[in-house]
Amino acid sequence: MTPRRKNLSADESGQTLVELAVSTILLMTLVFGVIDVSRAIYYLQVMKNLTSEGSSLSSRGTTLAQAAQTVLTDAGTNMNLTTRGCVITSAVFNNGNPSHNLNLTGQAFQGSCSGISSRIGCFPPPSSCGAASLPAEAVAALQANQSLFITEIYYTYAPVTPIGNLLNNINFLPAQLYDAAYY
Repeated sequence: MTPRRKNLSADESGQTLVELAVSTILLMTLVFGVIDVSRAIYYLQVMKNLTSEGSSLSSRGTTLAQAAQTVLTDAGTNMNLTTRGCVITSAVFNNGNPSHNLNLTGQAFQGSCSGISSRIGCFPPPSSCGAASLPAEAVAALQANQSLFITEIYYTYAPVTPIGNLLNNINFLPAQLYDAAYY
């Protein structure tokens, strides 16, 4: 005995087509959203590694300018920090004076930094940098007569899918990514 196939009527086949269209739209929306959010998370992780590398290099005696250039080079062509980002390396010294103890003693930058200012202070550098602005955790860790080296990266994030553009327009995905490391 062979099983009989049920013949779909015109109404049932139309319903199936509508369900398929709705399901496909929802699935593609989800996939495109995941693609752009995943890319942003990936770039943040790469930036975290690069800022750590820059601060580590500076703390081990590499000049601030060379550390910034190394970070820019190590980002590679995937991120293209030369045109889409800015690397700022800074040195802060605690002179032990309670009234004015955190001095920004040096700063260097690489990449496309127009319109960007350092969250530490002083960028773009004037002739004298002066006081630095650090998070409370970094201030607490910095002992008298010691230096702290900071690497900051700003990256202009551009989505690659239409859903990513929508997420960017409603401020779900930031237009500029930022990370900093303190050594």
